[in-house]
Amino acid sequence: MLRVTLRGADLPTATLGSGERLLFGRAPHQALRTEEPDRALDVTVLALPHCAPHVSRLLGELEIGEEIARLRWHGAGETQVASLFDAPGGARRVTLVEGMSLLLDEGENHLVVMRGRELDPEVYDDLTIVVEVTTPGEEAAPRPAVADSGVERDSSATAPSPGLVRHSREWYVALALAEPWLVGTDDYPRPPTNREIYERVLRWHGYAWNLERSQRVDDAIKAISSLAFSVRDDPFRASSGRASNVRFAVGRRTAEVRLVTVDDLAGVEAAARERVAGAPHPG
Repeated sequence: MLRVTLRGADLPTATLGSGERLLFGRAPHQALRTEEPDRALDVTVLALPHCAPHVSRLLGELEIGEEIARLRWHGAGETQVASLFDAPGGARRVTLVEGMSLLLDEGENHLVVMRGRELDPEVYDDLTIVVEVTTPGEEAAPRPAVADSGVERDSSATAPSPGLVRHSREWYVALALAEPWLVGTDDYPRPPTNREIYERVLRWHGYAWNLERSQRVDDAIKAISSLAFSVRDDPFRASSGRASNVRFAVGRRTAEVRLVTVDDLAGVEAAARERVAGAPHPG
């Protein structure tokens, strides 16, 4: 028999046992309308406080069996799951997208929805949820009931995630900066230099604005960083740290939060090939 506890910042602790399910998200009560009456009896619904408007109404579903706890991800955006358990391989980290399931490890499992928590209008932080899976002893304390969070449930449609304007200068710079992570050919990619970013944008777009000036590349990277990170975590706001480490952090985070994607990269590469093929040849 298992016991699963879900907790997080400003979140009432929810504890469930084998045979129970938990739906959580910005407004997960909407999902109950599609539940069969018999299955709805064993469901606990938990609205997460301070969710950003682009967070899905139903993020995830926890299903607790006798020996396993399964997480089904329903969110439109992805989540990173990091588990901490005593095993030869140590901790693991996986990324879930909509429709995927994961068997949770015994111990603490950290779910991170990037930019999922709204601090102020258009100011976001990562939303972290801790799911702890344990096997209680015979004399375990009785499970507390899930308290009502008191949060006003926003059941409006999920808003688009904040992002860059496609084909803008910052979008192309973000694509060049995140390219090593999107390609995924190196375990520890080297972020491109300002000159390399300029050359990539010029090849993809045929016009590179004023990115031949190094300061303009730096300005674009700062703008990208302010969107990819929360105000608290933005490396450009930190008082210390080497510039190369900051560039590495921004490049990786840009890929992680999908400000640009592998499909975007494939699109600009195809456009560049078409432009070269259609260019007039001398003679």
